[in-house]
Amino acid sequence: MKRSKMMQWGRLSLAALAAAQLVAWTPPWLSSEPVLTLGASVQLSGGLAGTGRYYRDAYQFTVDKINESGGITVDGKKYKVALRLLDNKSDPGVNVTQHERLVARDKVNVLLGSFSSNAVLAGAAVAEKNHVPMVQAGGASSRIFARGYKYVFGTLPAADDYFGSTIEMLGQLSPKPQTVGLVSGDDAFDIALSAGTGTLLKQAGMQVVLDQQYSERIPNFYNILTLIQAKAPDVLLWSGHEASAIRFVRESRGRNIHPKLMASFTVGVPTADFRKGLGKDANYAFGMTPWLPSERLKDRWFGDAMQFAAAYEKKFGYPPDYHAAAAAAAVETAVMGVEAANTLDPSKVRDAIARLDFGSLYGHVRFGDNGQIVMRQVVIQIQDDKVVEIFTDKFVNKPLYPVPGWNERPM
Repeated sequence: MKRSKMMQWGRLSLAALAAAQLVAWTPPWLSSEPVLTLGASVQLSGGLAGTGRYYRDAYQFTVDKINESGGITVDGKKYKVALRLLDNKSDPGVNVTQHERLVARDKVNVLLGSFSSNAVLAGAAVAEKNHVPMVQAGGASSRIFARGYKYVFGTLPAADDYFGSTIEMLGQLSPKPQTVGLVSGDDAFDIALSAGTGTLLKQAGMQVVLDQQYSERIPNFYNILTLIQAKAPDVLLWSGHEASAIRFVRESRGRNIHPKLMASFTVGVPTADFRKGLGKDANYAFGMTPWLPSERLKDRWFGDAMQFAAAYEKKFGYPPDYHAAAAAAAVETAVMGVEAANTLDPSKVRDAIARLDFGSLYGHVRFGDNGQIVMRQVVIQIQDDKVVEIFTDKFVNKPLYPVPGWNERPM
């Protein structure tokens, strides 16, 4: 086949795929039955697609589950739930345009968020401007919730307090660590987290000997690792995205750099991808999560969190982490808000969401006055290639600490 014909075939194939995707979503004004339409601009390609898939899959999975149960009832009528997903290609600029499209052209009733605080900040401004409720599961930065927005809600705990339970744990370790190094990216989440963590460490009487930022767009850890080697903090607290976390661990091993607690990461540790990417090098890493699957977490549609996790992994071939659980909770929150309002009127739906107080597969969903969920992080550690719950407000399991040096670890 000639090159020109191959290129033509490729273009036709892409066009057919795009057409199929458009057919899969029926605009609400063309539907023959009442429809509640949720919309989201999600990272389906680009640098954040690895985490974006949790949102794509969990949003659709939850919508399908609700529809299988018969949908929802609003003002005496049965409604199906429709989902409109757009790929923002991991570009916050595209994210803004797509949110405007979802509101103005696609006429969605409730917006669901993207992953990352930068993307959520962009979309939240559109939601607030147009008075369309947004329930997002991907942004934790305090900047999202400090703008006085009334239509924006979040199911991730506050970035400022991400390391709160970790720092509480540090005070109970033996030997008790005295010095801390902070390494963080440069997006809205990391900036908020770094400032909040510094305050928490000071209150805990710990000394910050290193506070360094790196570029999320072009991560380079050589100089930061040199500083860590020189300052020798007892504990390293690290914030950023998963791909950068994996790279940081690899470079740390290559230079045999290992604080006593090496390290506690805001991302990665709960996911199978982190463990698969690092193999045995993932062991001993600490992290945090607002969610672990448990039969205690009862849910209206899935039964409980364990059933959700099992069904999710069976369908998609990989286990859910807290991103997926938070995304599922965002869909449930949007739907229950509409049910409670008993109307699709956006202002009444917004007010109903603000008053929600219910148990879910993710945990207890209740929003503070600023629209952000109130939820505590659980400290976890990878031990023998498995994620182990370590600390809530007390020790649940024994941490492996101090962490052995790279050359002292079992192969």
